[in-house]
Amino acid sequence: MLKEIISFTQKIIQCPSISPNDAGCQTLLIKFLKQLGFFIDIININNTKNFWAYHSCNYIKNITPTLVFAGHTDVVTPGNITSWKYHPFKATINNNILYGRGACDMKGALAAMIFAAKLFILTNKVYHGKIAFLITSDEEGTAEDGTIKVIKKLISQKEIIDYCILGEPTSYKIIGDNIKNGRRGSLNIFLKINGVQGHVAYHKLAINPIHITIPFLQELLNIIWEKNNLFLPNTSMQITNIISAIQNNTNIIPNNINIQINFRYTHNIHYSYIIDKINNIIKKYITTYDLDWFLSGKPFISTYNDINHYNKRNLVNIVKHNIKLINKITPSLINDGGTSDGRFIIKTKAQIVELGLKNSTIHKINECVNINDIYVLYKIYYNIIQDILL
Repeated sequence: MLKEIISFTQKIIQCPSISPNDAGCQTLLIKFLKQLGFFIDIININNTKNFWAYHSCNYIKNITPTLVFAGHTDVVTPGNITSWKYHPFKATINNNILYGRGACDMKGALAAMIFAAKLFILTNKVYHGKIAFLITSDEEGTAEDGTIKVIKKLISQKEIIDYCILGEPTSYKIIGDNIKNGRRGSLNIFLKINGVQGHVAYHKLAINPIHITIPFLQELLNIIWEKNNLFLPNTSMQITNIISAIQNNTNIIPNNINIQINFRYTHNIHYSYIIDKINNIIKKYITTYDLDWFLSGKPFISTYNDINHYNKRNLVNIVKHNIKLINKITPSLINDGGTSDGRFIIKTKAQIVELGLKNSTIHKINECVNINDIYVLYKIYYNIIQDILL
């Protein structure tokens, strides 16, 4: 089975699916799932390819619960290909290490998912519930026409999702040593600070927007937004860019500067509070400015609730149990990292756990994975399916 899983992983890595271009990757996945008897609903929107697939046992009338494996076929750009040890879309294996863009994020996990489903379906003629797949080609990009749109359609069709495993690369040193059940939100702030342009030698005749911005930024940097969040890393702020209106000239005071700031915020803070706080502080120091913002993701926490899930089990505990069974470790629950499509899936009220390969080389030159790690992940996924549907 290992050879088959790795061979399939190589095939989908060889599809240069730089977001949102799928490059034939989903065609391979759909063909594989159709051969297992999955119903396929292709939901392509603009340049984004999506599909929803499910398989249920015809002998069982009660088709709950539904276990969904969610993931994405798109990858980030490989950057300078000549900097790679091996071509990023050749899927070269050397000393059991598979090199390629998307090997960890997240084509290795996709292969592990579908082969786990294959083994389960071929092994169990009768089972309770449904196995489903929600796959998009726009997770690494704008995420405007991907999972968010598929979830909207599924909700309108009254599709119920009980459990969701996201194949994002969550592991650190050992497969399954860390899992996630939530992520912080992401708020982007765009500030234009206006001044008065002038000659640097006659600075009293100008207003330097850089100088008047410094005390504002200093106060902003000193804010402690929250302490000791139990579920997510604390809210954090990073200034990501400062650009002057005047470039490459040493004797002109610019008339404005543009500042970009990113907040990773938790469910304890509403994004409107952050925006209001910035406005209140900036008014202390600056007279004329323009503020714009973009919310690229809201925070989410998938917590087990005995009232809402009286007839279900805790997915976090199910995942932890099977990681320990297969890989002999007890995983940590650490919800760090960026945003994920879990922020859209949470609208279905499903329990969500992110579990995938190691994240040490994702988005980097020479992204790679040990082929044995993919096999271990496959076995964990298989055990999770068994645990939930048998």
